[in-house]
Amino acid sequence: MRRVLVPGLLACCAALVLAATSCAPGGGKTPGGSAKGGATARNIVIWEQMDPEERARFEANLEVFKQSHPGVTIQHTPYETEQLRTQFQTAATAGGGPDLIFGPSDQVGPLSILNTIVPLDQTLEQGFFDRFVPGSLDTLNGHLYAAPDQVGNHLVLCFDRRLVPRAPATTAEFIATAKRLTRPGRYGFAMNTTEPYWLVPFLGGFGGWVMDAQARPTLDTPAMVQALAFLKSLRDQHKVMPRESDYMTAETMFKEGKAAMIVNGPWSWSGYRKAGVDLGVAPIFRLPNGQWARPMVASKGYSINVNVPKDRLPLVVELLSFLTSPAAELRSVRDLSILPSSRDAYRDSTLLGDPTLAASRQAIEKGGRMPVVPEMRVIWDVMRPEMQSVMNGVKTPAQAAKDMQRAAVTQIAGMKQ
Repeated sequence: MRRVLVPGLLACCAALVLAATSCAPGGGKTPGGSAKGGATARNIVIWEQMDPEERARFEANLEVFKQSHPGVTIQHTPYETEQLRTQFQTAATAGGGPDLIFGPSDQVGPLSILNTIVPLDQTLEQGFFDRFVPGSLDTLNGHLYAAPDQVGNHLVLCFDRRLVPRAPATTAEFIATAKRLTRPGRYGFAMNTTEPYWLVPFLGGFGGWVMDAQARPTLDTPAMVQALAFLKSLRDQHKVMPRESDYMTAETMFKEGKAAMIVNGPWSWSGYRKAGVDLGVAPIFRLPNGQWARPMVASKGYSINVNVPKDRLPLVVELLSFLTSPAAELRSVRDLSILPSSRDAYRDSTLLGDPTLAASRQAIEKGGRMPVVPEMRVIWDVMRPEMQSVMNGVKTPAQAAKDMQRAAVTQIAGMKQ
């Protein structure tokens, strides 16, 4: 999940109601085309959230598909994560939007609850999902709404091997290494401390999680207090990371050699190599309690708009099937350092021997599946300001944990009214 940015679900739904009342179904064209009025039976429209390298692979796969489908045209429009979700919700609720939407798995919750995407287990041929690694599939209320083309989207410890020859496996090793490498002009460690997705590995490692099996928030726990305090201690007590460290700050510092280690995901690795970093990747170290950090594991994939006309649906399904095939998923997969969702591609011998992908698999095995329920949007929304309040010294970890739990319970109750 690249730079998880999540607006309040309630505000989003309110905007959708206004949009739906002002747009007749299948009416005015939306950006990138309309599922009802902006595309013909031989034209497919896709909205996607991809990084530039990932998009290059996607476009190469589209060209292969079009070679075997003369006369088919495919339009695709890139969006940032939140823009993709809100634009699609507005367009699809009004009867328009693209045929396919591609993005992270946590968009399934809000899109499905608004009935803007179809349950694929009822749309695709029986046995279609047997082709995938089980850990790449997310069932919501008994249905599958996305066909994944990759699994992971998880956080790991990245390190510059010129400075850190071997990844630290424990907190003690990590702090010792980071302190040794911290000096004027360089820190031993940098990390995004403004987004809760980066807090979750530490929360999970201390034995907590964001919600229980019934999608009830579990934020006011000793594990949350420990996670917040630990992250703050790396900056204030051990002084191994910069005081201000959002995503771009940490990213730039690591690329420029001003940070020896960083926590980030597979989407970033290609850029680090291009910047000249001798990149090493490993699971995030064991925490003081002896347990490995537990990052969230997710997938990215394709969902079908409910507004796709029947005459175009077979072609849309055929394209979706191709884009999640072993051949398509294996294209440039080592360059991108992403793990394919297809069983056959996941077990490909060229991937099994890749050290970066091997470390990525190890991190996935230590992680926990990201919930795709609609409540997850609220969880992100309430965690963010409280995490930032702790890092800014405005609240104690204990107070922040209480406040995020209280806000989550209130907002989820309001969402269900």
